[in-house]
Amino acid sequence: MTDTLDSLAALHNEIVACRACPRLVEWREEVAREKRAAYREWDYWGRPVPGFGDPAARLVIVGLAPAAHGANRTGRVFTGDRSGDWLFGAMHRAGFANQPTAEHRDDGLALLDAYVLAAVRCPPPKNRPTTEERDRCRPFLERELALLPRTRVLLALGGWALGVLASVEGMRPRPKFGHGAEFELPDGRVVLCSYHPSQQNTFTGRLTQPMFDAVFARARELVEGGQAGSA
Repeated sequence: MTDTLDSLAALHNEIVACRACPRLVEWREEVAREKRAAYREWDYWGRPVPGFGDPAARLVIVGLAPAAHGANRTGRVFTGDRSGDWLFGAMHRAGFANQPTAEHRDDGLALLDAYVLAAVRCPPPKNRPTTEERDRCRPFLERELALLPRTRVLLALGGWALGVLASVEGMRPRPKFGHGAEFELPDGRVVLCSYHPSQQNTFTGRLTQPMFDAVFARARELVEGGQAGSA
């Protein structure tokens, strides 16, 4: 486990130092300089955001990208925004987190048998990374997943995250996204799908708390040895 921790720490340092995508570098740093009025006293992170959680995790959650005034501000994935409130609240109810809130890097949050990361590590303008930006960031995802060898379930938050995972895992034919859909990989791991807990989905009722809780209940069942269902 010490080797895994050291390897993850080294990878995280590499992620944080990345400046490979000029558009994303410019945007994340502009947001960090100008700030949002509500956070004017904050020292924004303004750098790529590595994954966070339990290195022995059996559940790995993959989102899209850091929020401009969420993780780009706090420096921890899904921390400091409403999507994170939904995510960590659901994880806490399912026993994957020690508390339901995530406000800043030193708030005491610990993940239990779970790890959270984003497919793209910098906030993109209008929350839309380009194909080229996605592909430049993909090696970080591949390497971070490889350092989490106990993974049994990969939870894709949204169709975009599923597409990235499908590419990384070589899923053929390309899986069709649906909330609650699941796909078994040749090595026995399962890709599980959920709508992303963005305000666009939660405010409109497209994703409700019972729907989200049901996905995490299924994730719990699968990590404990439940059988995968058909897509």
